[in-house]
Amino acid sequence: MLQSSQRDKLDNTDDTFFYDFPRFVTHVDEGFIQQLTNLYRERLKPQTRIFDMMSSWVSHLPDEMQFEHVEGHGMNAEELAKNLRLDHYFVQNLNQNQQFPLPDQSFDAVLNTVSVQYLQYPEAVFAEIYRVLKPGGVAIVSFSNRMFFQKAIQAWRDASEAGRVELVKSYFASVTGFSEPEAIARSFNVPSFLQMLGVPGGDPFYAVIAYRQGISENRQLEN
Repeated sequence: MLQSSQRDKLDNTDDTFFYDFPRFVTHVDEGFIQQLTNLYRERLKPQTRIFDMMSSWVSHLPDEMQFEHVEGHGMNAEELAKNLRLDHYFVQNLNQNQQFPLPDQSFDAVLNTVSVQYLQYPEAVFAEIYRVLKPGGVAIVSFSNRMFFQKAIQAWRDASEAGRVELVKSYFASVTGFSEPEAIARSFNVPSFLQMLGVPGGDPFYAVIAYRQGISENRQLEN
């Protein structure tokens, strides 16, 4: 459990005001996005139900994969309306209300992209992720080293990049019933001769993945 001080933000004003205007930009570089899309391609299955939480105007889902339903969530309706992969979406401040307006065991996958650092009550949110996942369903939390610093919680700001991986693992571990979290960490290495020419490195890619343990009803019927 996080301590009270670890949940603090430098900017403690209502998050609704901060996200009141749309930001039609990408918050990570193309290398990160490609790695994330490839990860989704490996771990997601077509014709399943996806919950893209804390989403925006892009979902990073593979273009060639079609899903039964993609539910979106975010803080800005204009951004979500631009996201063509979403079949439906809702706006909700998870720092004020952690309960999703979604049925139990209704999704095969829950995705969170470069947003976990803003959750002040991650234990409650991850309990909700578990609740809406079907048995055997996957949760994929991805992040880099970028953030709106003033809106990230203190625990995230104070941690090293490796420490942030462990922090997300601890969020999963706070909920009984998730599998042992799997971490993926990949740095973008620029050859030294390019570094000498001033070419910067790319955004590091991190993902923490866990599954809701148990056998889904569909698999039980197949057996």
